[in-house]
Amino acid sequence: MSNPEHHPRSAAREVWQGRLGIRRPRRPVFAGLYGVVVLALVALAVVDASSHAGGGSARTNLTLMAPAAPGGGWDLAARESQQALRSSGAVNNVQVVNVPGAAGTIGLSQTVGRKGDESLLMVTGTVMLGGINVTGSEHTMDDVTPIARLADDYLVVVVPADSPFETLDDLLETWAANPSGTAIGGGSLGGTDHLLAGLLMREAGIDPGRLNYLAYAGGGEVTTALLSHTVDAGISGYNDFSDQIETGRFRALGLSAEQPIDGIEVPTFAEQGVDLALPNWRGVVAAPGLTDEEIAELRAIVTEMAQSEEWADAVTRNRWKDTFMVGEEFEEFLAAETARIDEIVEELGL
Repeated sequence: MSNPEHHPRSAAREVWQGRLGIRRPRRPVFAGLYGVVVLALVALAVVDASSHAGGGSARTNLTLMAPAAPGGGWDLAARESQQALRSSGAVNNVQVVNVPGAAGTIGLSQTVGRKGDESLLMVTGTVMLGGINVTGSEHTMDDVTPIARLADDYLVVVVPADSPFETLDDLLETWAANPSGTAIGGGSLGGTDHLLAGLLMREAGIDPGRLNYLAYAGGGEVTTALLSHTVDAGISGYNDFSDQIETGRFRALGLSAEQPIDGIEVPTFAEQGVDLALPNWRGVVAAPGLTDEEIAELRAIVTEMAQSEEWADAVTRNRWKDTFMVGEEFEEFLAAETARIDEIVEELGL
């Protein structure tokens, strides 16, 4: 299971259709007072449309795409953003759509296909960068418009409560003795779960090429695999496993944060002598082909959301770390992060 797929997913080529072309029928010119009223109303509509050009439709009706199934980390980030945008008044109407598949690259393909659409934002992050590489996606982050980084969350390694592994050292010891016989469950091939499993092996002196990794659609399926003992250990975002950890059904062995996180009573890998940290950042990008004014408007909308009390509450509730950055700062981060993830994928032979 350690060998990734290297061909583009055919489904990734299916893109959303462009905007509908609407022809207006010719209308007669009416004389008298009725005609004057009609012409006046038309003139007002033209003025109103002109005043809302350059991103006005994003303020009126914004779509947030979560390039994953409902219930996962991207979906959570999209729906928390939706609530914060509504509550803060940054946008009049905002909806979330889910486009799952291939570590987010199907959603990426559809976003690229929405060229010039200023009313769309797609949630993205570390998972997609690895997925682009491992799945051989025909599109990359160079094909979309960077908007902002929002926050980081972190991965956790867990085992069932009845597992013989009481500590991270216990798992690593058995893993080293029988790499191929130790099954690790997580999300998409090339995603952060997959990368973390390979990095853990490397840091423990185990050949990552012998990784027995089972990829699932999301944290819910990984939970099922753990409870049925299909896998020996599971990796996903902390929030995916938090209920099982708090009720004692899962034992958390390590957290991928650089430093301890308030509200998460799980030791980091570094605290246990393993020099490893892997933040799972969340951000948003837009379709290609936007004007400078439309890009500026989308960045302004997301900045207003990030500065709202509603978003601050979401960050706290979900035990995220606020790492907001926008514009050129985010563009530079995205380029550096892409290079870093590509290097990790190559080093691990994924």
